[in-house]
Amino acid sequence: MQIKTSEFVKSSQKWQECPEPTLPEYAFIGRSNVGKSSLINAMLGRKDLAKTSGTPGKTQLINHFLVNENWYLTDLPGYGYAKVSKSLRKDFEKLITNYILNRKNLVNLFVLIDIRHTPQKIDIEFIEWCGENGIPFSIVFTKLDKMKPNAAKENVEKYKVELLKSWDSLPEIYVTSAEKKEGTEEILNFIRTTNDFLTKNKVDFNG
Repeated sequence: MQIKTSEFVKSSQKWQECPEPTLPEYAFIGRSNVGKSSLINAMLGRKDLAKTSGTPGKTQLINHFLVNENWYLTDLPGYGYAKVSKSLRKDFEKLITNYILNRKNLVNLFVLIDIRHTPQKIDIEFIEWCGENGIPFSIVFTKLDKMKPNAAKENVEKYKVELLKSWDSLPEIYVTSAEKKEGTEEILNFIRTTNDFLTKNKVDFNG
């Protein structure tokens, strides 16, 4: 997919404040410091469209970006903040779950996982929650450039083994590097193919 235009639309404190659900929407989520903003910028060919920060948990709102004037990319707050109070963490969790469960035009949720780590309980639990609630999602491993290829491959396999303990089959899996733009084209092609399918079948999100 060629990215012709990408623009920030708005930040929302509640899912009800999000833009009208008339276009297909693809949301990105992961633990804080997973490299989400960097991956979004790499995908869209922009340096600072999504704000990056050395401070985990920078994204605290639902951020919408309009791409090619025909689909939304949504940057969601991370789950599992380490440096915020329990009450604030609950607010973030409520914001995330309400958005995911109620957003009519959410076509796919990209769950980002730092490839440098072996399976983390919080990632597994979030993926299980998506499955239990029938949320269409893909798994995106980030920061491939931070590891040797064999070690990275081993960690991906460990996640597959862990997930297959409770899943019959696995969703689409992408391995990416924002720095080298690896894997970004595969994600964009998935979005393009999905959008083509939705257009062909005249899917109406308000129907």
